[in-house]
Amino acid sequence: MGLLSHRVERSEIKPGDHIYTWRAAYAYSHHGIYVGGSKVVHFTRKKEAGTAGLDSAIAISSLISQGSEECPTFPDCGFQLPDSGVILTCLDCFLRCGSLHGFEYGVPPAAFLAKLRGGTCTIAHSDSPDTVVHRAMYLLQNGFGNYDVFENNCEDFALYCKTGLLPVDEPGIGRSGQASSAIGVPLAALLSTPFKLLAAGPLGMAAVTAGMYCAGRYIADIGVRKDVAKVEVENLSAHLGWRLAKADEELAVRKLPRDKVKKSLLPLKRKRER
Repeated sequence: MGLLSHRVERSEIKPGDHIYTWRAAYAYSHHGIYVGGSKVVHFTRKKEAGTAGLDSAIAISSLISQGSEECPTFPDCGFQLPDSGVILTCLDCFLRCGSLHGFEYGVPPAAFLAKLRGGTCTIAHSDSPDTVVHRAMYLLQNGFGNYDVFENNCEDFALYCKTGLLPVDEPGIGRSGQASSAIGVPLAALLSTPFKLLAAGPLGMAAVTAGMYCAGRYIADIGVRKDVAKVEVENLSAHLGWRLAKADEELAVRKLPRDKVKKSLLPLKRKRER
């Protein structure tokens, strides 16, 4: 297990594995579930004209990622239902000449904290490969809600497929490891400012900021959080409908424009059984 990520060979991956590849010189990573047959199911923005299969792990990815409209290898590559961000592509199109990495599950806390980047591992344990593939293929046919860079992104999709865990309340920033890393450094620098006054020199300041950053990543990890619950994939639609109904009720009270209300996966009614 490397400090940055865990690179693997194609021959090593198996159906049900959570894989990812780095984009834009390690600026961000795109995640998916390998379902076998050199196919990957992953989560993107909803299909728009001329952008089929274009991943969007960060807000500006559509500007820096260029995807081909047709795959010469697999005729069903790029399969995506209307009004859904879940897409099936071949492994080559998923990687786009990038390297292949495996997301790690059930890592010890010490190993998790030693990682330099979030979005590469979790303390949570994975369900069986068959269950993972079933969730991914089910969501391919039924969707995974609206894509959101911080609250419902490609890593969140893969994490759900692997664990079946979703937050009880509003997901919020930091639900995925990549999202928590994106804001972790500046937030840690801000929160650790009082301590920096007590730190001896630049090395002490850096140590305090790094410590705050690691602690924030740990607390946000889905394997540590206690505000999550196991949700069967067949129940996601009902949960999403419940959240939309709640949003309508809040609109009636607050009299806010509907486009001001964020739509994400609904809060659950019970805590995760530990």
